[in-house]
Amino acid sequence: MIASLPRPAWLRIATVLYVAAFLIFLFTPLAVVAAFAFNDAPYPAPPWHGFTLDWFLGNPARHRVGLFHDSELLGSIGTSVLVAVWVTVLSVMVGTANAFLMERYRFAGKQALSVLMLTPLVIPGVILGISILSFSSRVAEFADEVFGLDLDFLRPGLPLVVFGQFSYVATITTLMISARLKRFDRTLEEAALNLGASQAAVLRTITFPYLRPALIGSAAISFLMSFENFNTTLMLVGSEPPLTIMMYGRMREGASPVLNAVSLFLMLASAALALTLMRGGSRASGSEPAAKG
Repeated sequence: MIASLPRPAWLRIATVLYVAAFLIFLFTPLAVVAAFAFNDAPYPAPPWHGFTLDWFLGNPARHRVGLFHDSELLGSIGTSVLVAVWVTVLSVMVGTANAFLMERYRFAGKQALSVLMLTPLVIPGVILGISILSFSSRVAEFADEVFGLDLDFLRPGLPLVVFGQFSYVATITTLMISARLKRFDRTLEEAALNLGASQAAVLRTITFPYLRPALIGSAAISFLMSFENFNTTLMLVGSEPPLTIMMYGRMREGASPVLNAVSLFLMLASAALALTLMRGGSRASGSEPAAKG
């Protein structure tokens, strides 16, 4: 349908109803979780018993440990941030290298390699985690038996969690950066090289400024995907559980409004991070013509 043509009334109404239904379906559970983080009841569900900040600040008189006084939850948030930072750095670096490899070079088996790089995206997270755990454990046992080496980083723990998440997040960063690099006008690089600029200077002043929106966007996606990952992490975690694993354990023991408070805190933090990175990416896109000029 041509956008400039008038649409019939029934179609406009149906569009509005569809969008409204979709938004209600999407945001109602989040709104309920956020609201009952302030409910003055020992359970995270209706009915409403009044407003309270106990689930954030705590209340020793009522034997309530709030989020900001729960050392285990705060520690798990720190663990998740640490893992997400490592996954983000590694994924963006490797994704950038992969993008240049796939877009700038020709070699035998390139098409097959492109397909293999997408494999982690279609493998269920649980299967991916089990496979990595099985492989790394056998390598660690072999190194211990044959060479007497104790490779602790191949045992369940944070290094293995980082490796497991990185194995599929790097694929996403590769696709995002490749899509941006594919649209790049290489005559800009050739002109700079003809004028005497070094390859490093061309990358620093022309290519990477053009890729900055994709780099920022892929970093944001990598961080958020790592932070919320559960399936792969569950198979690889050791004695320092990230937040998703900690919340899963708490839910099995019994739901508490503290988990609602954690969820609200994470929703706000994730939204703030996403908006900050999106603004950074839009500024980078806005400065692109200046860089070309």
